[in-house]
Amino acid sequence: MRAMQNPPDLRPDLARARITETRRDGQPTIGMVSLGCPKALVDSERILTRLRAEGYGISPDYAGADAVIVNTCGFLDSAKAESLEAIGEALSENGRVIVTGCLGAEPEYITGVHPRVLAVTGPHQYEQVLDAVHGAVPPSPDPFVDLLPAGGVKLTPRHYSYLKISEGCNHACKFCIIPDMRGKLASRPHRAVLREAEKLVEAGVKELLVISQDTSAYGTDLKDRTEKAPILSLARDLGELGAWVRMHYVYPYPHVRELIPLMAEGKVLPYLDIPFQHAHPDTLKRMARPAAAARTLDEIAAWRAACPEIVLRSTFIVGYPGETEEEFQTLLDWMDEARLDRVGCFQYENVDGARSNALPDHVPAELKQERWDRFMEKAQQISEAKLAAKVGQRIEVIVDLVEDDAATCRTKADAPEIDGNLFIDEGHEKLTPGDIVTVEVDEAGEYDLWGRLV
Repeated sequence: MRAMQNPPDLRPDLARARITETRRDGQPTIGMVSLGCPKALVDSERILTRLRAEGYGISPDYAGADAVIVNTCGFLDSAKAESLEAIGEALSENGRVIVTGCLGAEPEYITGVHPRVLAVTGPHQYEQVLDAVHGAVPPSPDPFVDLLPAGGVKLTPRHYSYLKISEGCNHACKFCIIPDMRGKLASRPHRAVLREAEKLVEAGVKELLVISQDTSAYGTDLKDRTEKAPILSLARDLGELGAWVRMHYVYPYPHVRELIPLMAEGKVLPYLDIPFQHAHPDTLKRMARPAAAARTLDEIAAWRAACPEIVLRSTFIVGYPGETEEEFQTLLDWMDEARLDRVGCFQYENVDGARSNALPDHVPAELKQERWDRFMEKAQQISEAKLAAKVGQRIEVIVDLVEDDAATCRTKADAPEIDGNLFIDEGHEKLTPGDIVTVEVDEAGEYDLWGRLV
């Protein structure tokens, strides 16, 4: 048995890339370092799919690559520092580096630290990345062997895949610069999203993780839309494909309640990832977020009444400028009432270009840490109690990894990388990743479960 901590760090939306591919003799080869959230991971997959179609090989390490692409994150200053460190490591280990992603929206920031990079492009600028690769490593395709895999290049395990349905965001939260980096909401056409999902399922994907910056707003920017909330028909259609469908980044607009019957019917997983961020109305107002925490509790109660098995995940910010002890205590009290299942938490950081930097009364670092500790202690207590109640239940799980000592699985309540796991440590030898099996829960920890096959 082994425990896993939740969240793994202060970036609970972290996505990790996996690259496994062999190289033919003489094939030009590109490496990829993909940082940040699942949305960036999808960008990396699209870039590599295009490169693979042009005859490039994909290298899992620096030494085997003719050049390296670093897909950066620029959401927080700590993420920017990590991106700069990754660029420096790639330059040291390989020497030929192309930078893309959110931090690429600030090219001078990157070249000021790393002037030797070959090129810098912004987020989802696929053509510019390809042009930079062509300039650094000319393509040399062999039409007899360079065939594009049916599902494209994936950086996640074969049995689950992120499905990005839109880019950008129309919100103006003071702590966030994503609209500046990725632009306003730009939804993909319904038929394009559905076709990609169909191809993924045909290729063996068992779980679709729906992502965007604002999933609830999907389609509201499309000129030819015929319904007020296009996410509802998209969710219904995705729910007919026979895979688990998990909804991420869902803002609690009123029409979200219409998703809940799809969860109760088993069409969509009973899981909502909703960025509440805080609970005190004054804090939310300083964030330029909807300040309706009391009504949110009513909405949560209505969701649970319509779908008792629904699991709610959220992220919060503590130590936001001006946050008083009373405001923070309101958040803890709200947590006691809301009883969210899965919770991540950030300590507030200034981000270049964010309007929150100019707010008065910034919270000292030691007080932010103290509040983060108190918040996570509360979240852990709630998680532990909720998981203890699952002991003795029979539930479906999806297998992620099979090792000698145990199989690592997830329940419908657990998204990959950011939530907990269920471990099977007896009779698991014949399981394979992607299997969906029934287990009886016989032990619970703070964030994880253990069970046996039935």
